[in-house]
Amino acid sequence: MRKALFIGGSGTISAAIVRALAEDPLWEVWVLNRGNRKDILPEGVHQIIADIHDEEAAGKALGDLTFDTVCEFIGFSAADVERDYRLFKGKTKQYIFTSSASAYNKPAAGYIITEGTTLANPYWQYSRDKIACEQFLMRKWQEEGFPVTIVRPSHTYDERSIPVGIHGDNGFWQVICRMREGKPVLIPGDGSSIWTVTFNTDFAVGYTGLMGNPKAIGEAFQITGDCALTWTQIHKTIADALGVELHPYYVSSAYLAQVGKKAGYDFEGALLGDKSVSVIFDNRKLKAAVPQMRTEVRFDQGVRIALDYVLAHPECQKADPAFDAWCDRVIAALEASKDQI
Repeated sequence: MRKALFIGGSGTISAAIVRALAEDPLWEVWVLNRGNRKDILPEGVHQIIADIHDEEAAGKALGDLTFDTVCEFIGFSAADVERDYRLFKGKTKQYIFTSSASAYNKPAAGYIITEGTTLANPYWQYSRDKIACEQFLMRKWQEEGFPVTIVRPSHTYDERSIPVGIHGDNGFWQVICRMREGKPVLIPGDGSSIWTVTFNTDFAVGYTGLMGNPKAIGEAFQITGDCALTWTQIHKTIADALGVELHPYYVSSAYLAQVGKKAGYDFEGALLGDKSVSVIFDNRKLKAAVPQMRTEVRFDQGVRIALDYVLAHPECQKADPAFDAWCDRVIAALEASKDQI
């Protein structure tokens, strides 16, 4: 039996992978986290309660344990992966780092993205930090043979989250409220840029197929499904699932980034550094290594799964009156400007 350790293990992406692997008799599953969400762990999963950011405490908690695969989901800086390197060097046959598709150059030279597309993002520090993580890990692979695999997700969602173009600090729910109330919904640009959305159970198929896979060592893989939609199509699909009419209000991404900054919203990174750029992911490299990778959950299906769950769970319905009021102000200002020209 092979042994896997998940650092994190309770997030949108990692929880689906833990659930999938817990049902696989070939894997023994361990998670290392602070124990805040014990209730979502499947039966039979071993838990190590520790804060990975406390290297000494994490090292003591891990003891002499060794793993076939260590899966890092909460590494966001070079310091994080340098710590992991010290903790797991010689103790794992594979270290999988979760990077981000936002690390690809914005704008890229072409809209078709492969793993060979240049990594550079002048708009988002988050993405630049992920690039620094990748560079450190690949250097350790090249110089010392540290067995790294890098994965780059794009927008992955689950039953607790619904993809929208922009939202406030409390997430997507206020956008859903605006749709249900018949209010205009802000959509970046003219709504025609293409965005890829992936349900987390589909992502898990690609990810688990790379675990223990000799073709994955020393390589990077982008993992996305095949649902590439425009932002108008995404919002229209959500409105259709709600049984309401969509009232889109299109606003330049650059304008949203500028006025959003005044209200404390970082749309420069999220939009100019990611969502506003049309990309199509060429996943032939992943599918060659993991032939079972395919899209099982279309976006219209995933949205209905998520809405059914969210509407039945009030704790997922986080109102955001500040964001709602900000949207109204943006729309009012743009409407008023039409009379000034």
